[in-house]
Amino acid sequence: MAAGVGDRDPLLRLRRHLREEVEPQALLLQPPPGGAAEESTNVEKKEKPLPRLNIHSAFWILASIVVTYYVEFFKTIKETIQADSWCIVLGSCLLVASLTIAFYCIIYLEWYCGIEDYDAQYPVLIPVTTATFIAAAVCFNIALWPVWSFLTPLLLFTQFMGVVMLVSLLG
Repeated sequence: MAAGVGDRDPLLRLRRHLREEVEPQALLLQPPPGGAAEESTNVEKKEKPLPRLNIHSAFWILASIVVTYYVEFFKTIKETIQADSWCIVLGSCLLVASLTIAFYCIIYLEWYCGIEDYDAQYPVLIPVTTATFIAAAVCFNIALWPVWSFLTPLLLFTQFMGVVMLVSLLG
């Protein structure tokens, strides 16, 4: 009876989810009987998880740092906000809405409620999140176009990829 109560308590499910470690798939594979042990060793080597910090993620993080430094990214954002740019305010609101929906999906639905396939139960969440993020990106491009001209999409994409790669290192 106590096990049934623990399964229904969302906080216990969340704690259990955070404590669990995913077992590598290579440990689950059993070597086939016979002379195919060499083949199973190759399969195990191929299925080893990739390191979190690789050349690709390091490149984007360093590129984002270089862009932030050389184009004085934060100073430019601050000056654009002070210039009463409605586009950057709208883009910020849309970005907050997109991140709120994403955190709702990840933290509340997946971790707290235990719904692993939330996009099947709530199919509208992913398209709405994507649409709000794209609208935010368009607003940021419009707001910062007078500063960096045709380089604006490239600079903002570099910043986006740097943040994504940095977050991927954390979790």
